[in-house]
Amino acid sequence: MRSDIVKKGLERLPSRALLKALGVTDDEIDRPFIGIANSYNTIIPGHMALRKITEFVKYGVYIGGGVPFEFGVIGICDGIAMGHGGMRYPLASRELIADSIEVMVEAHQFDGLVLVGSCDKIVPGMLMAALRLDIPSVVVTGGPMIPEKYMGETITLSAGFEAVGRYKAGTIDEKELKDYENLCAPGCGSCQGLYTANTMACLTETLGLSLPYCATSPCASAQKLRIAKESGKRVVELVKEGINPSSIITEKSFRNAITMDMLIGGSTNTVLHIPAIAKEADIEIPLTLFDEISEKTPHLISLDPASTFTMKDLHEAGGIPAVIKQAKKLFSNEMTISGKKLYDIAKYATITGSLIRPISNPIHPKGGIAILFGNLAEKGAVVKSGAVDKGMLRFEGAARLFDSEEGAVNAIFNQEIEEGEIVIIRYVGPKGAPGMPEMLSPTSALVGMGYQKVALITDGRFSGATRGPCIGHVSPEAMEGGVIALIEDGDVISIDIPARSINVKVDEVELRERKERWSPPQREVKGYLARYAKLVTSADKGAVFR
Repeated sequence: MRSDIVKKGLERLPSRALLKALGVTDDEIDRPFIGIANSYNTIIPGHMALRKITEFVKYGVYIGGGVPFEFGVIGICDGIAMGHGGMRYPLASRELIADSIEVMVEAHQFDGLVLVGSCDKIVPGMLMAALRLDIPSVVVTGGPMIPEKYMGETITLSAGFEAVGRYKAGTIDEKELKDYENLCAPGCGSCQGLYTANTMACLTETLGLSLPYCATSPCASAQKLRIAKESGKRVVELVKEGINPSSIITEKSFRNAITMDMLIGGSTNTVLHIPAIAKEADIEIPLTLFDEISEKTPHLISLDPASTFTMKDLHEAGGIPAVIKQAKKLFSNEMTISGKKLYDIAKYATITGSLIRPISNPIHPKGGIAILFGNLAEKGAVVKSGAVDKGMLRFEGAARLFDSEEGAVNAIFNQEIEEGEIVIIRYVGPKGAPGMPEMLSPTSALVGMGYQKVALITDGRFSGATRGPCIGHVSPEAMEGGVIALIEDGDVISIDIPARSINVKVDEVELRERKERWSPPQREVKGYLARYAKLVTSADKGAVFR
């Protein structure tokens, strides 16, 4: 066992003494040592139940014959960080999370690892660590929040963001605004819709790194606690069997995850996270692969923000195994940490109701995410096409430029934006912000204020709660001199999502002249963000470190 290096032999007497100071017995010294990375904290609703979930993981480890050692992992709530300078930190935290887990595991030479987390950057960071370390690992995602109903309709966090614009537009009163505040996030769990946290949980299960139904089982439910206990037992078995992530994860596994992403119309942030996770396994996932898979994968499931259905409904419809069963021919039959292959798991799934459509009757014939290319995004841009109204799939309008999110939000709330315009928020990419903040506040403001014919383009990114013609991840970003930095107010932008194109109607000669006059803005950045800006790659590379 790996852990023998810290606990066996005469020279390790001091190490054994320190272990015994923790209450470890002589019998336990001979068992596998299992690290449990727990991102529990009291600032994120998705994490506040992880203490209890981790207790059940520890029970499982002990039942399985291992010794659990728990350690903490940082986590940021994107919703609380949204709309101000704090939003520069969540994506940047992904690398810190991966690095900190690596440090703890390698310093203490754990034999196996259980990763307990929820929410947007925490699960991707944990997956990066699992593949980098390549020791037997199981991921336990904390589970989605159960939504409340308001005036007979299911409401979610995205409705809370949009309520701000609705109040400013005068379509709801102060009492209704307070009702949204009190009801749109009613308890523990990752936010109710198919936002980034829940999308990544679904993809983790599809990759085969969490047990069946882990992604959709609600936060702190009895089923979640049973899955947590089984995950603890299973990791000890993986250690004894010598099964590492590299024994399971292949390029086909990542293709399966992207296929799931397209079927369910997941968050555009997966286009950042999947390449970053795959890179840790020395597997290259180019941006074009997302579009290649999207072209041949129908969009079968519509969840909030594209509809009123939530993760609770997907769980009741049969969860991820049911989706795989419905679209079996689109998946490769890869192994999972459960010891079963995907088809074997799906075989026993029950498809309930009509939420998971058959392939013969999709919502859209192509996947829920599209990659756009053109002179405005030579290296690509990303849109959640499954959440765009048909009338906005092709759109042309004049550019309204903003070099900050705050400026755009103020203009939207002050009704300074005209129908038919395209809002552009730039210098908010990985280097530009730095940290590539999410733009949920301006997109929610557009919806809440009742705009129907306005698109938004940014070199930043969007929350999974975003809906509408919102195009992000524009690469090259403005800070690196991408064409998005050269656009001027009034330039005509052409968007054609079915044709996968995005262009500014300015000739190449004029763009070259503008480039000669251009210089990047000076940003005063210090601390971790300064280091991040120096090391981070572009969005089309997953915003990983060089």
